[in-house]
Formats: sequence, structure tokens, C-alpha cells
Amino acid sequence: MSGRHLGLRVGLRVVQTVMCSQWGAPSTRSLSHDGDIVIGGLFNLGHEPLLISPNYTTLPHYNPCNGLRHVRLKYMYAMAFAVDEINQNSALLPGVRLGYNVFDSCGQHGGIQGALSLIGGQSSHCGQTVQVIIGADASVTGKTLSTFLGPISVPVISHLASCPCLSDRNRYANFFRTIPSDIYQARAMAWLAIRFHWTWIGAVVANNDYGHMALKAFQEEVQGKGVCLAFAETLGRENFKRDVRNAALTIQASNARVILIFAWYTVVRQLLLELIKMNVTDRQFLASEAWSTSDQLLQNVALSKVGGGVLGVAIRSSTIPGFENYLRTLHPSHRPHDELLREFWEQEFGCSPGSTQSTAIPKASLPACSGTESLEDLQHALTDTSQLRVAYNVYLAVYAAAHALHRLLSCPDRDRPHRNNSSNCSIPKQIKPIELLQHLNNVNFTTPQGEMFYFQGADIPAKYDLINWQKTPDGSLKLVLIGQVDGFDLLLNHSAIQWSTGSNQIPISVCTESCPLGTRAASRRGEPVCCFDCIPCGEGEISNTTGSLNCEQCPSEFWSNDGRTACIPQELDFLSFNESLGITLTTVAVSGALVTTAVFVIFLCYRHTPMVRANNSELSFLLLVSLKLCFLCSLVFIGRPSVWSCRFQQAAFGISFVLCVSCLQVKTIVVLAAFRSARPGAGELMRWFGPSQQRGSVCFFTSIQIIICVIWLSISPPEPRRDLGFKGSKVTLECAMGSVVGFALILGYIGLLACTCLLLAFLARKLPDNFNEAKLITFSMLIFCAVWVAFVPAYVSSPGKYTVAVEIFAILASSYGLLLCIFAPKCFIILLRPERNTKKHLMAR
Repeated sequence: MSGRHLGLRVGLRVVQTVMCSQWGAPSTRSLSHDGDIVIGGLFNLGHEPLLISPNYTTLPHYNPCNGLRHVRLKYMYAMAFAVDEINQNSALLPGVRLGYNVFDSCGQHGGIQGALSLIGGQSSHCGQTVQVIIGADASVTGKTLSTFLGPISVPVISHLASCPCLSDRNRYANFFRTIPSDIYQARAMAWLAIRFHWTWIGAVVANNDYGHMALKAFQEEVQGKGVCLAFAETLGRENFKRDVRNAALTIQASNARVILIFAWYTVVRQLLLELIKMNVTDRQFLASEAWSTSDQLLQNVALSKVGGGVLGVAIRSSTIPGFENYLRTLHPSHRPHDELLREFWEQEFGCSPGSTQSTAIPKASLPACSGTESLEDLQHALTDTSQLRVAYNVYLAVYAAAHALHRLLSCPDRDRPHRNNSSNCSIPKQIKPIELLQHLNNVNFTTPQGEMFYFQGADIPAKYDLINWQKTPDGSLKLVLIGQVDGFDLLLNHSAIQWSTGSNQIPISVCTESCPLGTRAASRRGEPVCCFDCIPCGEGEISNTTGSLNCEQCPSEFWSNDGRTACIPQELDFLSFNESLGITLTTVAVSGALVTTAVFVIFLCYRHTPMVRANNSELSFLLLVSLKLCFLCSLVFIGRPSVWSCRFQQAAFGISFVLCVSCLQVKTIVVLAAFRSARPGAGELMRWFGPSQQRGSVCFFTSIQIIICVIWLSISPPEPRRDLGFKGSKVTLECAMGSVVGFALILGYIGLLACTCLLLAFLARKLPDNFNEAKLITFSMLIFCAVWVAFVPAYVSSPGKYTVAVEIFAILASSYGLLLCIFAPKCFIILLRPERNTKKHLMAR
């Protein structure tokens, strides 16, 4: 292994020579401090990329590196402060002094030139090589450095490279980072959309891997959770102005009120300015960490019209005790070799700090400093430590490297065969990068802030701040911490949020408003699932939650209310005496019974007249009684069914009608027998049809029906039950037949007697007599049979309580038919034509 590393080291020296000849000498903008072990640093201290960053696949375009980014300068001093703090800690790396060697990587093609200088020991300040490099301000730089340094296993710990691709340990085994992968911030933004029920969101993303991968992760997280993208606009480098214009027009035209933006702050600034021109100021923006904490946006007063209420994910912030004092005590006189501090002093105070031991040429145009210049009371981005985000990542990276070195130098693997004594432990001057790499993979410690720190592969557990842009009374914007993301936990202070509307009401962003209670969502063909129509639930179905996708069927014996929001017990429905139909049928039945009673009284008063005495007056009175029973038995069918009413109504109906028809049949037989007895040789015929035989016949016919009823009621009697087959708000309480055969036998027996009676009456209709009762019986039986033939299909097809109404109607219609056809002519003669009520008139031919 030592020979291989030696060869690689020699090869890198050659490459460095070639590359330096091509790209020029290493940058003189550096900061170094000697030590037993030196940590390398690469920070881009120049201007930001012109357009789009971070970019995962291509190197960004930079302005010339003649500027100094003060915020980035703070990252470098965070590294220096962390090294000083570790050197003062006797428990960490005891007896070992850490040093650092930091280069400005601006304009160095991904930091390769600076990395060559660090690992080759070609620094102008010290000749020591470094075993670990902290840096890589962009993902493309991280990939470049990891690939370049991978063969010699030099670890790279990045504070800003967030591409998910860098989590691939097969390709980037020597890469680590103290910033979470962009996958996690995309997930956090998806959780926000789900938390606030934003189901219709627009997206504007950078047209590079950063934007595309973040959007893909967002979509994967919200899949199946009711969140849809209204549109996805991309902002590219080639047609930047056109893309910004198109994105602004799309936002203006869309009904999505929440806009997700994954892009660099320079792009966002142009987009927001374009929206202000269009007077689109009512959108709620979700910001990625690339622009959520940008001072250039927050300090732009013009953007406050659209920037108020921005909700974003930011790199988590923390405090570093003593760091602010460290920054404020910086002074060129105390750091004579610090060219970066000198340059900052010249820019900030407009004077030259005076002659130094450095080789830098002072600017002739600047006057000499008075010596009273100080950072103690200066309000500046460099000395602002209120929200340390990226600087804290650098701080953590230094501590991770220090703890890995501590593990390595403390011989934690002393029990391994080739490390069986302390003399075999690594010493500072003989540390091999691959050994440090192994210990970085297993590093686990508690930071000075009390936070547990460890790597999961290349990554650390995802932690973010949730921030909100809020308007101040003077109209400017300020950054307010409203929550945190810790792994899979989303901690949020809802009451602290100021929304884009200026109120504390959560903005609504939906394609279609949630369906109200009593309806369900039905997807529109060819549109996202978030766009739907609200369809009312059908009868017997409910939805008791807003936005319901399906209606629930009510259980048995329950039905939906009018609003289709709850299942309520079905109302019991039966033919009652209180409803109009029940009152009508009761009136008709009672009227029939009263008319029958009146006829009975008339016949009783005129019982000695020939009209009454003809054809056995006893049968006439019995017929009137049976008709009255027929009318009255219909009343048993009205009212709430009970066990006894169900059993009694069919028996009463069957027996009453059989008694009635039996009387008519016997009367018809008597008519036939009377006329046939007048023929020669038939005189004995009437002896077999005397009054006793007639009464016996009626009793015999009726007893058969009684036997059928007794058997039916004994074996399978009718019982009250709920008719659940008919779906509706009401459930019919009816008398179940129990045995259809029993009911069929009752009707069949009545039908048999009726048909026999009709046949006999038809045969006797032309017998010579001035008043032939057989004619009346014929007409009455025709009506009777017609009613009951029509009854069967009507009874079968009628729903619910109308089945009972049909049967009552059949009883009343047939009863009135018998009453009127048989007794109306007789009463007419008795009361209005008494001269015809004589034996002579009745016997006349």
C-alpha cells in the first residue's frame, strides 16, 4: 500500500505541475496556521455564479475573482475558530496541535488546483500535506474533488454540497457532508403541503439536476396523499428572460395559490420582480434553502409586495459560543499574514492597514489607517452571528475531522492482530488518509452545543429550520423561525406564521373545493385526481366527512337523512287510521257495514212480505250478517300489525267470504231445485233441500275454510315483520304470510266456491219467474270474480303498505258488489214499489 500511495503522490505532483502551468499559480488568497496535523480548506470567496447555482453536473460561470464575499469569509474564520477551540480542549486530541491551510477556490475549476496544493504541500505558508479537506461550496465541486482525491482516499467534508447523488458510496466513498441531502428538504416541503392541505401546487424549478431531482423527490413524497402539481415551469440559463416571463404568466393564469420554487436566489429575484410588474401579489411561496435565507432578497424593499409570507426550508442554524467575540477582535495588526483580513479592512474602512510582513502590494490609492478602526461595534454581515447556518456546518466539519483523528490516534482498534501494542498506533506525522477515512465513517460524538453528531454514509441526519418572511411596520422583510425539521418529525408553531394574505388564516390552494358533507368526489377524465366534481350521495348512502371519495351504505334498518350526512333509523310504515288512505278505507268499510245493517233492519221489518220470505229468508239474513262481517274484517287490516292482528285478519277474511259465498251458492241450488221439482217426477227433489239441509250445507262449506285456517295458523301463522327488501327512508311493517300455501288455499277455496256459484247461477238465470234471484246472484258473482282475479297481480306488484290497501279494496269492492247486486233491487221493491211485493206478482211469468 505504501508503494502505491507513493506512486500516486508522485503522479499528483506531476499533474499539479502540468495543471499549474495551464491555470496559473495557486491563489495567494489563503489563510494558514501551523500544527502537528493540518486540515485543508477550500472556500469560494469570490462572487456567486452569474445565473444558476447549485448545479450538479456542470461547473458554474463565475465573475472574475477580484471580489470578496464577506459571508463566505466568515466560513473561513469559522474553520479557524473551530481549530483554535479544539487546540484549547485538553480532552480532544491531547498533546496534538491542529493546524489549517485554507485556500480561496474561486476560479480554480472546481477547486482542483487548490486541492493539488493542499495534498502536495505546495502552500506558500507551510509545506505540510493535509489528510482531510473541508470545502466544496457546490455539488459539482464536491463530485470533482471526491473523484479526484478518491484514488488516494483523502476525505472531503463538504458544508454546502447537497446533491443526492453524493450519497452514493460506491462512487464517492471518500465524501462526507454536514448539510443534508436535497432529498430531505424536498420531503420537508412536501410535508408542509400535506400539513396545510394544499392539494393544488404550482412548481418553478431550475432547469438542472438540482431542480429536477428536488421536484421528483417532492412528487414521490406526496404521491397518494392528495397533492397534485398544477404546473411545473423550468428556468434555464440559455433563455433566462423568456423562461422567467413564461413562468410568471403561468403563475398568473393558474388557480394554484401556493407556488413551490427550487432555484437560486438570483433567479427568484427576477421572477418576483416580474410578478410585481403583473400585479400578482397574492401567491404563497414555498422556498427551498437555496433562497429562503438570502439577504439580497430580504433586503430588497421592492420585493416586500410579493415576499411577505414566504414559507421556506433553511439550513438549520445554531450558536457558536465565543465566535462573535472572535470575529470582533480580528485586526490586521494581530494577523499580519492574513491577506484576506487585510483586503476586507481596505474594503470596509477604505484605508490601508499599513505595512505588513506579507508580500502583498498595498493599494497606493488608499490612505493609511489610523489604528482606531475596529470590528467591535461594527454592524456587518461578517460579525453577525445571530443565525449561523453554513458557518455552523463548517464548524461541525472541523469537529468531525478532529474526532476522527482523535479515534485514530487513540488506537481504538488496539485489539486487532497487527495492533497489539501501543507502539503500532498512528502518530501525527505518519497518518494515512485511508485510516482517517475509516474513522470518519464511524465517528460519533457530542458537539459543544450538546448535539449528537454522526454520519450515515456520507450524510448526517436531516435537520432544517422552517422560516417565514414577515413584514415589519416599516414595510421591510424579516426572517422569523417558525419551526424545525428533525428527521421525520415536523415541529411547527402555527400561530407564529404570517401568511401572504397578511392574516393568520391558512391560504387555500385547491383545484376543487373539498366536497361538502353528503357528497363524494368523482374524478374528471383526463385531469389530476385533485380536480373532481362533487356528486350527491344516492339514497341510503351518506358521507359525513368533507372531501369524501366514497359514500357509505347505511346499515340494515337505517336510511340516509335528507342531507345524506347521517344514517337514521328507518320510520316504520304501515297503513294507519290517521293517514288519508286509512281514513278513506275505514269510512268506506264502516259505511258498508252501516248500509248492510240498514238492509238487515228493512228485511227484519218486512220479514213477512213475499219478497223477504222468497227463497229462504233465513239465508238472506245470514248473507247480510256475513256481508257485514266482510266489511268489518277489512278494518282489522288497518293499524300497526301485531301478532294477533296478523293471525286474525286473514282468518276473518277467509271465513267471512266463504260464509257469504256459501249462502249464495245454497240460494242458487235452492232456486234450481225449486224449479226442477215442478217437473213431473221431481217432486221429491225439494225434500233434500229443506231449511235444515240448507243450513247444514252452509255450515259444511264454511267448516272446510275454518279447518284450513286452523291448520295454517297452527303450522305457520302470519307474523309481523319489517320489509327490508324495499329500500327507502321508511320500512314497511307488514304481516308476513308465513306459509304462502296456506294463503293460497284460503283464496283458492273462496275462488272454487265463487266459480261454482257463478256457474249454477248462470244456469238458473233464465228460469221462468217474475223475480228470479239467480240473475242477481249471477251479476254479483261476476263482479266478485272480476275483483278477485284483478286482485292477484295488483297484490303482487304493490309495494309496502299498498299491498294491504289493495287487499282491503278487493274486500270492500266485492262486498259492495254482492250487497248492491243482490239487495238493492229487493229494497227498491220493498220500499218504493210495495205493489210488487206480492206473491202473485212474484210468481207471475
